[in-house]
Amino acid sequence: MRLYDSPLCLALLALLPGLVFGQLSGSVGPLTSRSAKAGKKTCNVLDYDAKADNSTDLGPPLLAAFNACKAGGVVVVPSGNYALATWQTLSGGNAWALQLDGMIYRTGTAGGNMIFIEHSTDFELFSSTSKGGVQGNGYTFHAQGSITGPRILRLYAVTSFSVHDIVLVDAPAFHFVMDTCTNGEVYNMAIRGGDHGGLDGVDVWGTNIWIHDVEVTNKDECVTVKSPASHILVEDIYCNWSGGCAIGSLGTGTNISNVQYRNVYTWSSNQMMMIKSNGGSGTVQSVTFENFIGHGNAYSLNIDQYWSSESTQDGNGVQLSDITFSNWKGTEASGSARGPIRVICADGAPCTSISISNFAMWTESGSSQWYACRSAYGSGYCLRSGSSHTSYAASTTTVSSAPSGYSAPTMAADLKTAFGFTTSIPIPTIPTSFYPGATPVSKLLGS
Repeated sequence: MRLYDSPLCLALLALLPGLVFGQLSGSVGPLTSRSAKAGKKTCNVLDYDAKADNSTDLGPPLLAAFNACKAGGVVVVPSGNYALATWQTLSGGNAWALQLDGMIYRTGTAGGNMIFIEHSTDFELFSSTSKGGVQGNGYTFHAQGSITGPRILRLYAVTSFSVHDIVLVDAPAFHFVMDTCTNGEVYNMAIRGGDHGGLDGVDVWGTNIWIHDVEVTNKDECVTVKSPASHILVEDIYCNWSGGCAIGSLGTGTNISNVQYRNVYTWSSNQMMMIKSNGGSGTVQSVTFENFIGHGNAYSLNIDQYWSSESTQDGNGVQLSDITFSNWKGTEASGSARGPIRVICADGAPCTSISISNFAMWTESGSSQWYACRSAYGSGYCLRSGSSHTSYAASTTTVSSAPSGYSAPTMAADLKTAFGFTTSIPIPTIPTSFYPGATPVSKLLGS
């Protein structure tokens, strides 16, 4: 049972939504313990002709073990190295777990999803040693100029679940996607990808999902919320030489609400946080970004509703409202090239009720930085007040003195260089710290 499962906590959730437990709307995680599932049945892939020889295809034994335990039990991939040549869809399970203690190496070349879990409830994916995971060897695709290979892990229509204590390395395309999932918890993970766009770390859309204590290295999405989504809590995230966190890209019919990011540390990334769209329709509302620390990033706070002309959608723009940024500090790479506050909203749907407070960032190079706003209303910095909410051209304010309180700690594991794109990426260990001064919610199972 997780933090949010007790009757008292659920009663408080009902009385104080968004105040005590972030944006979650109820309990998250599996309904049945690992021990109870194992007590019902255990299906070891070695009993279904799997071999830890990094050569024999794990795909058919994995599917056979799942079919034997899908009605309740634990599928076990023991420690060792396994090859995966054929992708597997594990569909329809209930009250089951996948214990991934071994390391799976991609050997197949198809597109799609290497491991696809769908229509499951009461599910858990974990490593009991905190050393299991998947090595996607994406560099072999990338060396040929392709980022259209398979995703490593995709969950679709999965409810009451958790994914934790595993590593995902060098995906040919995306690393981990949660699609239309509910009541989930993701934690104690390390994701390490290539230094290139299109290699997302964690993408999520669904309802009532808690993502925490996760490190991502890549050069695209760190942990990103997409539409439709509600009641998402993302905290204690380490974007270590990444693209950075985001909401979007947003299109037509966007529906995102009650999202909270807090305790996010971003090092040498594209941005600390970005909301991105171009055209589109619908709403993003009741979103909070608090306790962000950044160093060496290109952008910091970046709302861009004219992002990427190649991604233009039908519509006058997604309506952003009730968006709060608070307690940001640190440094950006160049404040004169890319200022730390950039709120560029759609002229056809100006942003309203934007709040920026306790924001102290300063440039690492040069002696000035700027703040820019367009069609954006609220309080703080270049935002305009008033109730007319008409469009206006971008206005820029330049400052030449550092704000007080911008000094912020760094992390000992901050990368000095990227891992590249066309060479093999080493398998990491899962960190025990994801945000300066914060203790992870749960200890590593292998500790």
